[in-house]
Amino acid sequence: QVQLVESGGGLVQAGGSLRLSCGASGRTWSNYFMDWFRQAPGKEREFVARIRWSGGYTAYADSVKGRFTISRDNAKNTVYLQMNSLKPEDTAVYYCAALLMGTDKYERWGQGTQVTVSS
Repeated sequence: QVQLVESGGGLVQAGGSLRLSCGASGRTWSNYFMDWFRQAPGKEREFVARIRWSGGYTAYADSVKGRFTISRDNAKNTVYLQMNSLKPEDTAVYYCAALLMGTDKYERWGQGTQVTVSS
């Protein structure tokens, strides 16, 4: 069964750090981009970061550049989002998603993990 499962969310004070994990199972991911999105209450879902599973490419939204780092561990089939210098405006549900390279349709989404940053 193809699955993406996020974990690592929680409550943190402004300026703190969290590391989110996205466990990917059920298929070979070498031809995929793995993205992180987030959605805050009353707002649209927004792109946060991307990594090419086969390596050599990452991208970030301007709002998180320099604070967040996306990475992956091929042996563990896991994608990470290290979030530092967190701000209250980073509060959202964070989702990981798998995008087959060369297409524009996300094939799989995780269930999301809540991140709350207190001021």
